[in-house]
Amino acid sequence: MSNPEQSDTIFLKSLGKVSDTTVFNFLEAELNKIFKIPVQIDSPIPVDPSAYNEKRDQYYSPIILKQLSKKERHEIILGVVEVDLYVEGLNFIFGQADIRNRKAIISLARLRQEYYGRKPNQNLFQKRTLTEAVHELGHVYGLSHCLNPQCVMFFSNSLRDTDVKGYEFCKTCRKKMSIPDR
Repeated sequence: MSNPEQSDTIFLKSLGKVSDTTVFNFLEAELNKIFKIPVQIDSPIPVDPSAYNEKRDQYYSPIILKQLSKKERHEIILGVVEVDLYVEGLNFIFGQADIRNRKAIISLARLRQEYYGRKPNQNLFQKRTLTEAVHELGHVYGLSHCLNPQCVMFFSNSLRDTDVKGYEFCKTCRKKMSIPDR
């Protein structure tokens, strides 16, 4: 089990246009508090157009995840996209992690209330974004899905699961991550 080390740095990278860039400043501050390691906003790159599946009107996440390349061993990259993602066998995903290469991606598309025809709610959007970011970074650090529905590492089958679990690790996952209890 890998845990946050002093030499680790999380780089936040936009893939394609992200309409609300304040989400990066929010994630930078909050992820630093949670993981207690430096977090930096990196320069954006375009989304690989070959990831787009016209029949599904979605982007194939593994192709986008491959776009995230690291320069150094202690880098962790969290890609953020506005587009809707999927993997084979699932209708959609909120995010995906590549544990071996210490990188992950999250999609903001289905985290917004507007996606469901509802009024925008910035606080709820930020909480959902942080929840999915922490979940995918938990995978990067070697955590698997947790059976505790209040733990951030619980698998989100729906947005309701994301809202219920929140962005905190349960006691068991905190211990695996070597993060002290609050």
